[in-house]
Amino acid sequence: MFELIFILAKIFSMKFLLLLFLIPTSLYCQTNYPKDYFRSPLDIPMQLSGNFGELRNNHIHSGFDIKTNKMEGLPVFAAADGYVSRIKISNFGYGKALYITHPNGYTTVYGHLQKANNPIESYIKKIQYSENKYEIEVFPKLDELPVKKGDLIAFSGNTGGSGGPHLHFEFRDTKTEKIINPMFFGFNKEFIDTKKPSISSLILYPLGEQSIVNKSNQPVVCSLAQQKDGSYLAERVFLNGKMGFGINTFDMFDKSYSKFGVYKVALFCNGKSIFEYKFDTFSFDEFKFVNALIDYPRYVQTNQRVQQLFMQNPYPLSIISTDNDYGIVTMESPNLQKSYRIEISDFENNTTVITIPVDYSIQKPIQSEKPKHAAYFVKATLDSNFAKDNVDVFFPAGTFYYDFYLDFEVKKDTIHIHNATIPVQNSYTIAIDDTKHTESELSKVILVKIDKKKLEYIPTRRKGTLFTAKTKELGIFTLLKDTVAPKIIPIKNIDNKWISADTKIELSVSDELSGIKEYNCYLNGKWALFEYEYKTKTLTYNFEDNVTLEGKNDLKVIVTDNVGNSTIFETSFFRSQK
Repeated sequence: MFELIFILAKIFSMKFLLLLFLIPTSLYCQTNYPKDYFRSPLDIPMQLSGNFGELRNNHIHSGFDIKTNKMEGLPVFAAADGYVSRIKISNFGYGKALYITHPNGYTTVYGHLQKANNPIESYIKKIQYSENKYEIEVFPKLDELPVKKGDLIAFSGNTGGSGGPHLHFEFRDTKTEKIINPMFFGFNKEFIDTKKPSISSLILYPLGEQSIVNKSNQPVVCSLAQQKDGSYLAERVFLNGKMGFGINTFDMFDKSYSKFGVYKVALFCNGKSIFEYKFDTFSFDEFKFVNALIDYPRYVQTNQRVQQLFMQNPYPLSIISTDNDYGIVTMESPNLQKSYRIEISDFENNTTVITIPVDYSIQKPIQSEKPKHAAYFVKATLDSNFAKDNVDVFFPAGTFYYDFYLDFEVKKDTIHIHNATIPVQNSYTIAIDDTKHTESELSKVILVKIDKKKLEYIPTRRKGTLFTAKTKELGIFTLLKDTVAPKIIPIKNIDNKWISADTKIELSVSDELSGIKEYNCYLNGKWALFEYEYKTKTLTYNFEDNVTLEGKNDLKVIVTDNVGNSTIFETSFFRSQK
């Protein structure tokens, strides 16, 4: 009898363990993030210009953008004890950025900095001068740059891809490098937030050519009426076939005029959750799926990011949980009625509710133009190769999020590859056999994208007369010859002048076509650190580096574009070190 009980208990235990493996981790295990471990990186009241999870151009925002009173140079402090584990200095992205690893398993990131504080700044300059380059990425060891909570580590700035002075501040899991919502670390206490998210519009999407919504086979806006309790009731929806919901929404704090992304959106059918996403944590390789989450064609045409609460073509974005129908609404039987509810919440659980009654209805669509199908069809899960005249276009599997008919034309040396309304997930290849340029001209030929009469250089490789380039954009392309060298113009005339009172030298640097590839600057024959700012197209040298001589100094600057055209600028100036 005892043996039988033991065997049954063992079988039950094995089944229970198997069940635990099948249940998503999030249902029974939640991370307890430390709430009082980290301090604010600035000593001014925290105000945001951007929050975690905002949907932006080709990416999901990965942290806080903290306002710095529209100025640079504010002190930036270590959020907790740790050590500087990574330093990345770049012309783009986060610009000058510091990463601090903390002993509790998290890493904090500080981006768009003006400069670091000593000894970190001295560490950076030493590497830049030893490698003779401005852009560096290094990973200091545990004992090289230790910091304590509250230590002054840097000064706020506007470097890299910043749209104005601010501090980018984010949290990562040190081991997995997943990005984590800073609100989990107690920073929600920095803000007063009693406002519910706002809903700008509700869009109904007929899915498939046979589906009809409110007498339309094209997306339609659904009217909303606010109720006494603050919720919204949508107009009754009449559907025959399949449909998806989309919302244009934003959130605001009590003492801020900025608009932020919402924290959570959930769609329910008759009380059951069928589609939900929540901005808790995600990985960097998921950035690209932002263009699948939104109605990308509408965004290109109207600059509105409508968030789609369905997946017609499933994609692996970890913040989303959904039913087997991926949030798609189906009404194909007479006398069928369903009630749908959308809940939009911020981090403080202020929630806006929209109720949507949906009925089955046999209806004829109002006359609308049927979509015209081009001659070329791209299946997203397969490789596709198309050739015309002297041009080949190769789309590897996974280039696009979904299947579509592709417009592809070659006219008078101009290549038309569909248009910008189709989002590109991964790079594809354009190959052109050049027949119009002479042998001596080929080294200066590049592929450019024509965008509203503006020319954008696409990194190009050449083998004989064959030019190839990889891009993540659709549009109009052509081959052009670039023989014009970059321009170098001093912002202030320093030629043979005494400039002892100046703190820096600034040069305006520009290139008309292929763009600047590299620059090298020399003071008295030795390499000198000049910083390039692409937004203002300036090269800047700070005299605090102390590499100038007493009296006369000779400056030489060489700037080269992407096809090898170079310009040399030389001058002399005088400076007293006393």
